[in-house]
Amino acid sequence: MHQSPAVAMPTASGRYPVVLAICLAALVLPLSFTGGAVATPAIGVALRADAMAMAWITNAFMLSFGSLLMAAGALADRYGRKRLFLAGVAGFTLVSLLLAGAPSILWFDGLRAAQGVAAAAALAGGSAALAQEFEGPARTRVFSLLGTTFGLGLAFGPLLAGILLDEWGWRAIFLGTAMLAGSAALVAWKWLRESRDPQAGRLDVPGVLSFSSTLIAFTSAIILGPRQGWASLAATSLFLLAAFGLLLFVRGQLRSQRPMLDVRLFRLPRFLGVQLLPIGTCVCYIVFIVLLPLRLIGVEGLGATQAGLILLALTLPLLVVPLLTAWLTRWLSAGCLCALGFLLAAAGLLALSHLPVGGEWPVLLCLIVIGVGTGLPWGLMDGLAIGVVPRERAGMVAGIFNTVRVASEGVALAIAFALLSALIERQLTHSLVGWSAPARLALAQQVALGDLKNLPLATSGVLQRAYLHSFDTLLQGASLVTALIGLVTLVMLRPARPS
Repeated sequence: MHQSPAVAMPTASGRYPVVLAICLAALVLPLSFTGGAVATPAIGVALRADAMAMAWITNAFMLSFGSLLMAAGALADRYGRKRLFLAGVAGFTLVSLLLAGAPSILWFDGLRAAQGVAAAAALAGGSAALAQEFEGPARTRVFSLLGTTFGLGLAFGPLLAGILLDEWGWRAIFLGTAMLAGSAALVAWKWLRESRDPQAGRLDVPGVLSFSSTLIAFTSAIILGPRQGWASLAATSLFLLAAFGLLLFVRGQLRSQRPMLDVRLFRLPRFLGVQLLPIGTCVCYIVFIVLLPLRLIGVEGLGATQAGLILLALTLPLLVVPLLTAWLTRWLSAGCLCALGFLLAAAGLLALSHLPVGGEWPVLLCLIVIGVGTGLPWGLMDGLAIGVVPRERAGMVAGIFNTVRVASEGVALAIAFALLSALIERQLTHSLVGWSAPARLALAQQVALGDLKNLPLATSGVLQRAYLHSFDTLLQGASLVTALIGLVTLVMLRPARPS
């Protein structure tokens, strides 16, 4: 049996800088995600982008991020967690600087895809490296801290992005993330020890290509479907390509002796239940972290800073609640806590759909309930995911879990925008009678992205009413899906009976 080159556990004082470096990276990723969402209307105006190009500001990042996380986990195990983490944060720093100077929307969207590649390397390498530094309850606590750090980025991301946007423009957002990522790289270079899995095999290139093509084709079909028609040649071809890619991926993983994703794990109800957790938090939380700033800024006319302050009611609970979850498990099982959280979030979404968003206390209370509900599974899911298989396979498991997390975010965002556009277009059918269906749909997609400032004043009231009604319907649908995921989670994550 070969041993990893570095097996000695570091002292407690040596672990603190490691935790700092990885948490800094974990802070940068949601800041980049939420910052791009807040800045989307301003970027669209500055770079003269249409609705389709603006949609890719977020989707390009999420697609490359999600599709390469499993590959990054496998590379971390084979070539070293520190090496991959450093490559990721250094690349993220460079691409963020280039984004700040992007001359066109085409360049910007391409760089956002490259930023997602770097983010995948940083997250997979950092999570796997952190799993090697701690064991037992200490590992649970440190991964709870990691989840809280993600929450910190999500909590203050919209506000910080709003301040930077109002004071210095959208390019300052990406300069700020570059500074944080560069700091993480410097700390990790000095303090993070190298580790790898001595049994790790070669990178499964066909698996990476088939999985990436599946995710990209499926998401692209969802984005193109509303504009070109779900039965159009482009949408149908993309859906077929996604199905074929998924078939090739599953077949290849089942035949592999050392799969990048062990498909057999999905036979285990508890493992499958853990994978549902990031999907649920995406539906009830992540989607609206992106949509609410577009609504507040683009549709309701609030300033970016003011919108960020309102969103604190939604995001601040993720700073506190995840830290309490380990304590709460003394009385309630992880499955019960996760289910309770999803049901709370579902109730908050449903109540919010009956209120006008704008900052009044009932709205803020609903946002707090959604944030508290999301915080319960958020604080548990990283630790639950890492504990599924032996520690030596941490890179693979981190890759699977984070791939589900990020891929579901990208797909859910694409679905949410498609549904919102379709709902708005249906509302406009009764208001803009003289308009053709393609013209109404193009207008609806522009409105769904919060781009009302460049539209004719004569129709602004009609468009705003159509948007608000459609947004409420979307909230109600998200509430139903979140509640269902909560109930399924309760069953799948129930404690095992003693034999």
